Amino acid sequence: MTTAQDLADLWPGERPEAARRLLLAAVDSFATRGYHATTTRDIATAAGMSPAALYIHFPSKAALLAEISRNGHAATLALVEAAVADGTDPVARMRRLVEDFTAWHARGHTVGRIVNYELRALPEADFAEVAELRRRIEDAVMRLIEEGVAAGRFTVAETRTTARAVTSLGIDVARWYNERSSETPDQLGARYADLVLRMLGTTA
Repeated sequence: MTTAQDLADLWPGERPEAARRLLLAAVDSFATRGYHATTTRDIATAAGMSPAALYIHFPSKAALLAEISRNGHAATLALVEAAVADGTDPVARMRRLVEDFTAWHARGHTVGRIVNYELRALPEADFAEVAELRRRIEDAVMRLIEEGVAAGRFTVAETRTTARAVTSLGIDVARWYNERSSETPDQLGARYADLVLRMLGTTA
């Protein structure tokens, strides 16, 4: 279940309370029913509003999905870039990156499922914007792997494929993680970091 704090983290700053309620309702509706099976009436009703009131804040169901997806990807890009910029040791930076990336997808698994598995439902212009954010995430991970290879800390045959494997591990957490999982998001992040570092040829 997505909480108001989840949305506060994704949409900081001033925003009408009604718009926040609609975003929260859209996240839960899309995650439960899927984007195509969700109607604007479903979202408005869950937010305690009339369908007409939704259009005051968002022109369409697609606009809600676009905002959720855009901001979710922007949040993950920010944490990846922060990890990459944290010091000079590629191993320590990769550990932080995987820990934070994995924990984010566990902690925000409801949003994570939407932003990663409803991509094709986005209108073309919004899809292009989100695809660019995804490219930047992958490129940041790839550059860190390349730094590790150049420093003799990582041993991989092909950095682009490896970067995709690293991000795919974290993304998939959102598919299966829930509040009944035996590991906390931080515990899972630490264990995934160990796995990734072994995949990269180091355990330091």
